[in-house]
Amino acid sequence: MLAKLAFLAAAASLSAQQTPESATSLSREVKDVFERCAKAVVKIEATDQHGELSGTGFFVDPTGTLYTAYSVGGEAENVTVEFKGKKYPARQLMADLRSGIAMLKVDLASPALPIGNSDQLEIATPVVAIGYPLDLAETPSFGMIAGFDRKCFGGYFPTKHLRVNLPPQRGEGGAPLLNLKGEVVGILLYTFENNSCYALPIEAAEKIRSDFVRFGEPRHGWIGANVAEASAPVEGSRAVTKEIMKDTPAAESGMKPGDVVLQIGRTKVHEPEDILDASFFLTAGDV
Repeated sequence: MLAKLAFLAAAASLSAQQTPESATSLSREVKDVFERCAKAVVKIEATDQHGELSGTGFFVDPTGTLYTAYSVGGEAENVTVEFKGKKYPARQLMADLRSGIAMLKVDLASPALPIGNSDQLEIATPVVAIGYPLDLAETPSFGMIAGFDRKCFGGYFPTKHLRVNLPPQRGEGGAPLLNLKGEVVGILLYTFENNSCYALPIEAAEKIRSDFVRFGEPRHGWIGANVAEASAPVEGSRAVTKEIMKDTPAAESGMKPGDVVLQIGRTKVHEPEDILDASFFLTAGDV
């Protein structure tokens, strides 16, 4: 018993010795991400039918194109961007209610944040957000990935969202979510309970931007079928069609009620929810 107690005491002592060093190392990483990336993050001010609003955005190319949340730039007027202590007028390029984002344009040369890969994130992966909370200066917030959700409170997201243990405040909508390499992996969109929030994976935003470059607008893919969960998997999939709507891609492809959906595009389907992700990344008109 004494030997066990001695071992536990030694382990506790070792843990206590390591913790400050680990915390200091993590603090340095967060500070480094903030110092490298804050230069491409901007404060956005605008007005809408309810009055004044503010939020955060970030540049994604060197010509002044930036992402923000739809709640900030989707239906706003008189939009200005504060960059390097000066305010510039911004115009809306595109707003997409389905994904929850907007793209704005400022006529200036700009730094751009590198785009990361949200598929490399795991539960408890550390992340950093940079935003403009309340009326304060740009501020880093540290958190961890808590989940990858397709639905919340009974409602479905249009595609998988990142649930983050990070307490956003008013003014931080549209802020970039960064990994510790300083790469954007998501965009803060919604506040969630218990000091958490939801972020749109950056790949979803990039899909919308690609549509805009090609067509001048988002081109959302869709299937035209109601899908339910099968009682048993067939070739690894539980997604079975219940109803095929007329004059839809599903009908034109020959799908029938009772068919099991195995794959959409390049995406394997295992559960009915997988169809949301797969169809989101389709572009209407593509074969």
